[in-house]
Amino acid sequence: MRYVSMTAHDIGRNLATEQYLMNNKDFGEPLVLFYYEKPCIIVGRNQNTLEEINQKYVEEHGITVTRRLSGGGAVYQDLGNLCFSFVLDSNSEQFGDFKSFVQPIVDALHDMGATSVEVSGRNDILVDGKKFSGNAMYTKNGKTFSHGTLMLDVDQNVIADALNVPEDKIASKGIKSVRSRVTNLKPYLAPEYQNITVPEFRDKLLKELFHVDSLDEIKDKEYVVTPDEQKEIDKIYEQYYNNWDWVYGTSPEFTVKKRQHFDSGTIDARILVEQGKIAQIKFFGDFFGPKDANELAEQLKGIRYDRENLEKAFADVDISQYFMGIEKGELVDLLA
Repeated sequence: MRYVSMTAHDIGRNLATEQYLMNNKDFGEPLVLFYYEKPCIIVGRNQNTLEEINQKYVEEHGITVTRRLSGGGAVYQDLGNLCFSFVLDSNSEQFGDFKSFVQPIVDALHDMGATSVEVSGRNDILVDGKKFSGNAMYTKNGKTFSHGTLMLDVDQNVIADALNVPEDKIASKGIKSVRSRVTNLKPYLAPEYQNITVPEFRDKLLKELFHVDSLDEIKDKEYVVTPDEQKEIDKIYEQYYNNWDWVYGTSPEFTVKKRQHFDSGTIDARILVEQGKIAQIKFFGDFFGPKDANELAEQLKGIRYDRENLEKAFADVDISQYFMGIEKGELVDLLA
């Protein structure tokens, strides 16, 4: 087995590295990757991004949002979470057999004192009956990676806010996440690991996986990405993980209902979104305005469905001509 300890704390660049190594390197043996990153949300390949995240909270707190190649549900990560990924030939494991992939991690955690850790359901790892790890899988051209999270010491208050989608009545065909009771792993580790940091946790797992007492013993098993390879990884990052069309635009068609009562009337907006852009919008309600609101609706067709682009679309529009007594910012807050 070979291993890579990634140095970047950017989820997009780490996923790009994983993708590059899977598609372009053949070590003749399994590869394990470890990485951790700044606050981010990663949605599954088949999900509707806006249906999974609290967009307003995410923007206000600078949380990175991206989409991964593998399926499954949305997850929140911060620097208290460690990710792992096993890359190997597809014919060596059955696709979907998460238990076989993660068993070495489970065994290592047992050795660290978390004896109640177990694989449960389709793709979760639990401790004392609570989820601390979600896993997903992707296969292409004879290679498969199975990657997962390990919530060592994640800010769980942020999880509740960032993944708590407001009641906007979004309806889509995207695969929705199942919210589970989650916990951090650290309290379940042996006393000598109660102050362990994420890098120390990573190194401890590496030693357990390779059955050695020191990383010096497996230095020849470490792989370091070359500068030329990094250039190719950067291209993948821009093509996928830093690309709005990939993160939001590949979401399935969905509809949103937004309704709010203002002092001057009620607005009920029905929005059809395709490829992340407004395909159709209708305004209903008992509002007043000298101009027909359908004219405004026509102007919004084709724009990206997010706050920034709604604000740009309204920049030179006198909203009072369509909705008397309602401020431009109030309308953006409602629609976004």
